[in-house]
Amino acid sequence: MLDQAGSVFLADCPTRLAIEILSDKWAVLVLHALRDRPRRHTELIELIGGVSRKVLTQTVRRLQSYGLVERVPLNGRHVDYTLTELGRTLDEPIEALTRWAREYGPAITDFQEAAPRGPE
Repeated sequence: MLDQAGSVFLADCPTRLAIEILSDKWAVLVLHALRDRPRRHTELIELIGGVSRKVLTQTVRRLQSYGLVERVPLNGRHVDYTLTELGRTLDEPIEALTRWAREYGPAITDFQEAAPRGPE
């Protein structure tokens, strides 16, 4: 990979992988949910509104494949999911996005509501 301005546009730029991970709304929510403590699959379902069991399982597996989440078997019957050290490095960027959304989310909603609608 070239180390120059614009390298983000190259297919093998690590920035593109980071954007791919963070652009998955369920991934960001799972990472955020695991930031304080490990959680079981059922806890994540209850905490994250709107995600199905199947999609949550797929999301957790994808995060495991990136090395961001670890599956920790407990007493043979239960499993906890926890952030890895690498996963913890996303705490700050996700918190920054959360702050931005809290501050500017209402302005986006206002804009969308005021925007003219297409032909009906």
